Amino acid sequence: MKLEHSAINVKDAKAVAQWWSEHLGMRIVMESDEPPFMHFLADDDGAMMEIYAMAEAEVPDWANIDPQSIHFAFTTKDMDAEQARLEAGGAEVVAGRTSPAGDRLLFLRDPYGTPFQLVQRPRPLL
Repeated sequence: MKLEHSAINVKDAKAVAQWWSEHLGMRIVMESDEPPFMHFLADDDGAMMEIYAMAEAEVPDWANIDPQSIHFAFTTKDMDAEQARLEAGGAEVVAGRTSPAGDRLLFLRDPYGTPFQLVQRPRPLL
């Protein structure tokens, strides 16, 4: 078995997918203009996620969920530059810390409240 994708339900799938594509280095590999407005996004290594707006299912209150409870993590080699760039693009910093192993962790929300994280590790996990 191989993980194909993770999926989240949001209020405005097109807007969230577009923001993630523009600001988080994801590319839209499939999109639908009909409900539930599925958008599949992938990074350069093939990690993929689905963003959709399914009216029949409860949309989590992303803006009020602690990003340390659930988030999508993106690696960076320059935390400070990425933080500045993302804040200029409308992201909100929620919390930050450095782990005992020296990993810099920054929790943010996109302009639609969706939680994500930047991580800068001294040694990559993979």
